[in-house]
Amino acid sequence: MPNDTSSRSSLPRTGRTLTRPRPAVPLAGPVPILTAAVLWGTTGTAGSFAPAGAPAAAVGAAGLTLGGLLLFLTAPGARALPRTCTVRERALLVLGALAAAGYPLTFYPAVARTGVAVATVVALGAAPVFAGLLGLLTGRSRPTVRWALATGVAVLGCAVLVLGPRLAGDRAPVDAVGVLLAGLAGLSYAGYALVGGRLIAGGHASGAVMGAMFAGAALLVLPVLLREAGPWLPTARGTLVVLYLGAVTTFLGYRLFGHGLRRTGAGTATALTLVEPAVAAVLGVVVLGERLPAVSWCGLGVMAPGIVLLTLPAAGRGRRR
Repeated sequence: MPNDTSSRSSLPRTGRTLTRPRPAVPLAGPVPILTAAVLWGTTGTAGSFAPAGAPAAAVGAAGLTLGGLLLFLTAPGARALPRTCTVRERALLVLGALAAAGYPLTFYPAVARTGVAVATVVALGAAPVFAGLLGLLTGRSRPTVRWALATGVAVLGCAVLVLGPRLAGDRAPVDAVGVLLAGLAGLSYAGYALVGGRLIAGGHASGAVMGAMFAGAALLVLPVLLREAGPWLPTARGTLVVLYLGAVTTFLGYRLFGHGLRRTGAGTATALTLVEPAVAAVLGVVVLGERLPAVSWCGLGVMAPGIVLLTLPAAGRGRRR
């Protein structure tokens, strides 16, 4: 789990360690991440209010461009971070920007090919698994039994929740290319979560890391926005949707996500964001008038214990700190 760099004392060392670590704040990491996931869960509902004919990829690119710019301009140290970090950390920033840009460029086409249900469950279900594997391969973390159990329960509940209509009798064929794109979206999500957590654990401010990483991602998706932008963008509805996606779900969401990564490992963080499809499903019922079969609500009930287990600190962790 990334170390809380703010807990390191500036006192000089005189033969022995004189550090005075701050007491761990219960739920300090999971709560901001869960809040970010709730905000991200509103993106589908917000995007549905975009003007007719607005390409989904263009709407997502517009939100990422605006949000990345806001993150970059408002975070102290974001401008200086690429110059002050080491060569290795600079390479990690580039990888994180590529991963952050890759998510909307793979997820939205996956939605277009397979539908929201399949794309969501594959991308968000695969993300915590990829995060755990990447952490293991890079030597940053070793998945625990508790994490594996909680993540497995949460992924199962997410799958039942999102795929409930199909389990209830909808047998529409699934596009293999769309499933592959959704899997790549999950890998991208896990990638920038792992990179962000590693840089923050290395002593860099979470705001600076997210600002620099998403500014790079915004530059990468800008050509997509310029190519796909049309008359829908300057309209009142188009502007409001982009402002919400950029300022709330991207800017505020990733500021919270970066803050949570200071005290939460990337594997747990990506598993906690499985709350996102639950929020999206509830909003679809309440706001858009959609209906969910009983099996989907059962999936929500299955997912809840996994999220709670991931959120609550492990026994004895506070005493060890």
